[in-house]
Amino acid sequence: MSEDTLDTLFAQIDVPIEDRESIDVISPFTGEVIGHVPQATDDDVSRAVAKAREAQRAWETVAPKTRAHTVLRFHDLLLEHVDEITDLIQWEGGKARMDAWKEVLDVVGCARYYAKMTPRVIREHRRQGAMPFFTRAYEYRHAKGVIGFVSPWNYPFTLTISDVLGALVSGNGVLIKPDEKTPFSALAGVRLLEEAGIPRDLVQVVTGRGAPIGERIVDEVDYIMFTGSTAVGRHLAELAGKRLIGASMELGGKNAALVLPDANLKKTVRDLAEGCFANGGQTCVSMERIYVHESIREEFMRRFARHADSMSIAATYDFGSHQSSLIDQKQLDAVHSHVEDAVAKGANLLAGGEPRPDIGPYFYSPTVLTDVVEDMDLCRNETFGPVVAIYGYEDLDKAIDHANDSEFGLHFSLWTKDTKTGLRHAQRLQAGSVTINDGLIATWASHDAPMGGTKASGLGRRHGLEGILKFTEPQAVAIQRVIPAFMPFGGIPARAYTKAVEALTRLFKVLPWFK
Repeated sequence: MSEDTLDTLFAQIDVPIEDRESIDVISPFTGEVIGHVPQATDDDVSRAVAKAREAQRAWETVAPKTRAHTVLRFHDLLLEHVDEITDLIQWEGGKARMDAWKEVLDVVGCARYYAKMTPRVIREHRRQGAMPFFTRAYEYRHAKGVIGFVSPWNYPFTLTISDVLGALVSGNGVLIKPDEKTPFSALAGVRLLEEAGIPRDLVQVVTGRGAPIGERIVDEVDYIMFTGSTAVGRHLAELAGKRLIGASMELGGKNAALVLPDANLKKTVRDLAEGCFANGGQTCVSMERIYVHESIREEFMRRFARHADSMSIAATYDFGSHQSSLIDQKQLDAVHSHVEDAVAKGANLLAGGEPRPDIGPYFYSPTVLTDVVEDMDLCRNETFGPVVAIYGYEDLDKAIDHANDSEFGLHFSLWTKDTKTGLRHAQRLQAGSVTINDGLIATWASHDAPMGGTKASGLGRRHGLEGILKFTEPQAVAIQRVIPAFMPFGGIPARAYTKAVEALTRLFKVLPWFK
């Protein structure tokens, strides 16, 4: 990536770089410093929110259809620059090229969906009034104001920009705090948004570590969107609650896959491996537990371990590698610690289990274990790396109970040839999303469906109509005509009036046009 490109991206940061602490951005492929970003201060946050708030006042008056057209222009620009953005995501995130490319395509899909849906949902809606003929009721949607986005390093483009699009089409201003490990992908997205026609001050970016400025962000914005750890999410949600502002959070997961005895083994092994090892396992919705029926468990484990061992791993900018690097040394140490702890306590290592410094400083081999029990760290705690444990089961009901026995409830998958059976059991799984015969992409890429977690995996949803409407405040407006609503009029005695209304209420129950 050239210095000219970095200079262009830095133009999106409204912070005096030379006057702030400089934070190194390191490429996971090489371990080398590839750039720097400034550590923003509380005052920088306040100034950025003020600018976004000023620009938002004018933006909200723009017709939703016009806002949607701007996002469609952004959609087209993404497709024109898909290779450059994919390069950038790989460069700072250490991703395999396919993983990076999917990020760009996901934002393209979100842009198209939000642009198409906005004119339908951000408009006046007629609602049923209190009294037929005499009451007219309407629902309006107003922007909340300025939305704060605290974004993660594992998907620095899609988990920033796709959510930002929902906030923009609904008339909001935006403050983005990208992770300090991967700031450039978000900056590239903001640059293209402005090229598409988004007003310059409407989207603000502050960079640096979250600990010094995260609380100030919650203090200043009107809604917070956070993707990251459950511990940090709880803290930010508490701060948001004190201010009585809304929050949407996608947090941790210990996701499970259930393989039924009739599953197509060849397809299941191939596609479930993608659901476990995509992005080096650094995916909130990746599988870390696999429950396999005993009748096929031995054969499944043999095939799955062989597939894991055969995956190509390289620090390359072409499509030749299947495996992404871990983000940094801290993450590598955490993943390897889980594996070493499990093996030391009796887990059986079927594949992988070691760092790959011969490829790059933070690469880790796709790892498969069995005989994992409760006293092992990786049994219940999120590993967030290319590590999965396989368990056997004989009774599906008990397997579902085991899968649900977790503080997390983000994403599950279920594998069977009988999709009717799959749909029935999917609804028993305590997770915000479930895929049948797919690891994770089918639900994630279905942008018309809401995506998010239950229990300690978060609150709120991204995607679907919720991805737009959560950034709005609903307003009800009613018009009363001729007679007052539920008040005696024209000298009618109160007793006679109440009896007449009660009779009408009974009639409302059977009228097809009065719900």
